[in-house]
Amino acid sequence: MKKVIEILQEELSAAFEKAGYDKKYAKVGVSNRPDLCQYQCNGALAAAKEYHKAPIQMANEVVEFLKDSESFKEIAAQAPGFINMSVSDRFLADYINKMAASETLGLDKAENPETIVIDYGGANVAKPLHVGHLRSAVIGESIKRTARYLGHKVIGDVHLGDWGLQIGLIITELKHRKPELVYFDESFDGEYPTEPPFTMSDLEEIYPYASGYSKEHPEYKEEAQTATAELQSGRKGYLALWQHIINVSVADLKKIYTKLNVEFDLWKKESDAQPYIPQMVQDMKDGGYAHIDQGALVVDVKEETDTKEIPPCMILKSNGATLYNTTDLATIVERRRLFDPDEIIYVVDKRQSLYFEQVFRCARKTKIIGEDVKLEFVGFGTMNGKDGKPFKTRDGGVLRLEKLLEDVNEQVLDKMKDRDMDKDMIDDAAAKISLAAIKYGDLSNQASKDYIFDVDRFTSFEGNTGPYILYTIVRTKSLLAKVKAQNITVDEKSAIEPADSKSETDVMLALTKWSETVNAAFEEHAPHKICQFVYELSDTFNKFYHENKIVTNENEKQRDSYIKLSALVGKVLETAIDLLGLEAPERM
Repeated sequence: MKKVIEILQEELSAAFEKAGYDKKYAKVGVSNRPDLCQYQCNGALAAAKEYHKAPIQMANEVVEFLKDSESFKEIAAQAPGFINMSVSDRFLADYINKMAASETLGLDKAENPETIVIDYGGANVAKPLHVGHLRSAVIGESIKRTARYLGHKVIGDVHLGDWGLQIGLIITELKHRKPELVYFDESFDGEYPTEPPFTMSDLEEIYPYASGYSKEHPEYKEEAQTATAELQSGRKGYLALWQHIINVSVADLKKIYTKLNVEFDLWKKESDAQPYIPQMVQDMKDGGYAHIDQGALVVDVKEETDTKEIPPCMILKSNGATLYNTTDLATIVERRRLFDPDEIIYVVDKRQSLYFEQVFRCARKTKIIGEDVKLEFVGFGTMNGKDGKPFKTRDGGVLRLEKLLEDVNEQVLDKMKDRDMDKDMIDDAAAKISLAAIKYGDLSNQASKDYIFDVDRFTSFEGNTGPYILYTIVRTKSLLAKVKAQNITVDEKSAIEPADSKSETDVMLALTKWSETVNAAFEEHAPHKICQFVYELSDTFNKFYHENKIVTNENEKQRDSYIKLSALVGKVLETAIDLLGLEAPERM
């Protein structure tokens, strides 16, 4: 189904050509002066130089060919050469009815679906999720859902950090605390226990302790580095401990991600790339891409056009050890072989942009991946407290993500304590509202920008917030419940009538932006565009709701039209918030 702007652009293109001008100038956009018109074309201003005519003269000539069009309520040339347009009520109603009749709400699915891998989450094993993990999870989830909704094949990968020094530190500390464990007996050749010798709580205490201790005791750090090397070389007891760490960590991570309404298709790990490294390194050497620099194996990725220094991409340290660069490149090899993707998207802190620039360049230069595969870095800003600094606990520590969810849920429950609802319904509503407060508060900001996490504002039921959006959806549900309770039958064949008020027109205009919004959010990896859309639609609908009788309307034809329009708003909003990873309760 064509977008409104596309339909108008076709009409203007024909008019430009009839007037003797190139149709390339017939670009239509939403007006930045809604008090004057709904849509605008500035093409005459751009064409004036080519045709040596006054822009207003050209605009008037184009308008003359459109004055009898049924698409427009008003169309006029405005000095110095704008073409201002407002669509007719019939045109708008016809468009909305086609949206309502469409299974996809008028959205055209991708003509050539792509295979896309999205790398997001950024969690490490043996460590709890903290607030710094929020943005990657919620932004990546929304990008994944939006791409999938458009018909693309999407694989979401959490890509756990599980193969570095943190594992060696945990193994070393366990050895100091429990040297009797069979995992440390190199002569042991039996079956290792199926139950881990620690809990997630133990790991959360062990790792920070071992990390801090290693910074003060070089010999301890060296012992941990040796343990890491022995693990990566295949020492059986250490591999068994490592598998326990993975199992305990993943179970805990899944619990938190489920609360966030975030789902990964793959729980791949850094270690999964290890089998691909030897051949990848050999290919880099054989192809003449890699060379030794101060003992390390590197690939130069600097280009002549660079205006900033781009260091070489290090593949192996002087002692032969691998780095994050190595495993990330090997992961690209793995993804190419397993999925043959058209695009790989990385949702990572924007401070990692230089690192990913190196990795992407290295992948292309060494022919790990072809030029036809897009490698996209979606860098996100920092979630800050009201002091403008990275969000912390009151004592200055890093706040666990689970604790943030609990705190916001308690605040929402407190706001709902006077609701006339049973406890189970209140608990369900509070969980969905608090999640909307957190995720919408994040996603409504442009991903690359830092933002202030303001719990009081995010949990408000008014303004541009998640709870306000959910409240609007619940309002449409309540309205339809009243229709059912009063045995009002709306003829399925009846149509949404042309708007008879500005508030109704505004709702319809907001609805028409649906497919344009989803496509833009996908193409630009920009969930905040969906947030802008749902807020505008919610705001216009609530004004319409307050200004008009809907269920009690005495004009049956108008009543049915209003009910159908309200149902469509609810359906579009619920579809949109699903792309944000949110759900609306039945009541709130």
